[in-house]
Amino acid sequence: MSRVVITEFMDESAVQRLSAVAPTRYEPDLVDRRDDLLAAVADAEVLVVRNRTRVDAALLEAGSGLRVVGRLGVGLDNIDLDACKARDVQVWPATGANDLAVAEYVITTALMLLRGAYLSSHQVAAGDWPRQRLIGGELSGRVMGLLGFGAIAREVAARAGALGMTIIAHDPHLDASDPAWTMAEPVSLDDLLARSDVLSLHVPLTSQTRHVINAESLSGMRASAVLINAARGGVVDEDALADALKAGRLAGAALDVFEAEPLTAEAGARFAGLANVILTPHIAGVTEESNIRVSSLIADKVLDYLKEKVS
Repeated sequence: MSRVVITEFMDESAVQRLSAVAPTRYEPDLVDRRDDLLAAVADAEVLVVRNRTRVDAALLEAGSGLRVVGRLGVGLDNIDLDACKARDVQVWPATGANDLAVAEYVITTALMLLRGAYLSSHQVAAGDWPRQRLIGGELSGRVMGLLGFGAIAREVAARAGALGMTIIAHDPHLDASDPAWTMAEPVSLDDLLARSDVLSLHVPLTSQTRHVINAESLSGMRASAVLINAARGGVVDEDALADALKAGRLAGAALDVFEAEPLTAEAGARFAGLANVILTPHIAGVTEESNIRVSSLIADKVLDYLKEKVS
């Protein structure tokens, strides 16, 4: 019997802390073995996952004794929250623990896309000298647009502002009196699209946000602008984005999340041959440091829960 089941990678020291207190099954590839996963949760009380484990009705049915789901991250679209609520299963995201990692990813990819000089090492090594072609732009003096203005977006805003950017944001769910607006100018969605030199997405995937970036919204952006999505796959219509990039209606894009993950070769083919695209495997929020923070936060929550059960 394993009271704690961990289905994806977690910092080893956090796993050891949990194992010292309760029977713990840690198999980072359990997410890819659905039948084994369903069997593993049969006697489990705590389940710890990342973004790939589907915590759905079938899994909750198999794990009838589950009382807690710890999420090593913040997005919850892989977890059926209604089904968890119906079964009185608590869901704990690692809120705030990977904000810094995502913010640094956004700033880094923005610099890379606007400067345009960092993806041509093979040409320089081969004796080419594409100096004129690789003269790009600076972040300073440009406009950082943020769709969604939660905690991660505010970390981006702080860093972009320090680099000399003007910050604008659209978030209809954030009250106009919220002090966070001292960091950014609130604008309409149309204005956000039209004015952004860098548009960074920071919204969850919902019925309202699915394909919020589509052919129509992309047509409202500057041809010189770049788009960064380190939020959730499905927020961007990938076919429409690829078409805009190929047609020169958008200068570049960085995607860390995709509608289908892992991204297949077939799905990725839409971006083949594009020199102005950065594609990463849902890694924006995962650094050595953030993995320790995320894992430690969830381990602390689980340990507190287990101690309460004993007392």
